[in-house]
Amino acid sequence: METHYLYIIFSEKINKFYVGESENHNLRLKLHNQHFFKKGFTKAAKGWSLKLKFPCESKQKAKKLERFIKKMKSRKFIEK
Repeated sequence: METHYLYIIFSEKINKFYVGESENHNLRLKLHNQHFFKKGFTKAAKGWSLKLKFPCESKQKAKKLERFIKKMKSRKFIEK
């Protein structure tokens, strides 16, 4: 079973967080900073930095946690 990660990155330039999931959070951060995701939210800025990585037992659990955090729509929730 491969470990998946929930990750939260932050851009000081636009003062925003982004929540995602991946089995390789380091590669995903690099791709965000290279604007690999042309239609994605993270293309709005460079200099994303990793604020949190949380290991999950499976991709399904990582996605469930990602959806939960995104549904909260709260910066205060993320900062806690």
